[in-house]
Amino acid sequence: MKPSIQVVENGTDAMSAVRELNRRGYNRDEIYVLAHDRDQTDRLVENSDANKIGMSEEGMFDSMANMFRSRGDALRSKLESVGLTDLEAERYEEVLDQGKILIIARTH
Repeated sequence: MKPSIQVVENGTDAMSAVRELNRRGYNRDEIYVLAHDRDQTDRLVENSDANKIGMSEEGMFDSMANMFRSRGDALRSKLESVGLTDLEAERYEEVLDQGKILIIARTH
């Protein structure tokens, strides 16, 4: 099943989007927050009831490989690991380059 993706402008909007997904019945394991900046992603995850795309979604090989990839390549790999096609991942990576934040919801 394809994930649902919301593009938001800033951290405040991201927090609101996560709260709305929680209200609609999504739990932490079904909501991912992704920003171009790793630190921003970590802060958003820490302050919300959301998760970040990690080893359990990517697998050990891709997770380790991402440490050596460019940020753009790593972001595309993360997006593909939650069910996006190569083309979709590329398109959303461009959105992240513009400073926007992605809220990804999927059911397991």
